[in-house]
Amino acid sequence: QVQLVESGGGLVQAGGSLRLSCVASGRTFSRYCMGWFRQVPGKERELVAVLDYSGLSIYTADSMKGRFTISRDNAKNTVYLQMNSLKPEDTAVYYCAASPVLSTTPGEYHYWGQGTQVTVSS
Repeated sequence: QVQLVESGGGLVQAGGSLRLSCVASGRTFSRYCMGWFRQVPGKERELVAVLDYSGLSIYTADSMKGRFTISRDNAKNTVYLQMNSLKPEDTAVYYCAASPVLSTTPGEYHYWGQGTQVTVSS
């Protein structure tokens, strides 16, 4: 079992930055690939970025490349999402998730956090 707790969401003006953190319980964090996804009401959960066990293999959704950066610190059982140049359309609940395989598909992720709200005002 892996429990994930996100933090760092909030209200920010367009053009601003936020850094989300997701802390995992347990001693097996380094065995999991990690991902960030986001969701707005009435829409499907959307991929933001994922990375493998080492943090060296990374995939970022096209609309977020150059603005969002995913990283991890296995010593701290933490995965991060640095979000820069935020836009109103980035407003969503952001979730971190853990998977035994590197995947861009939410269904491949076995464990999910409770989500953290990010709101970008224009």
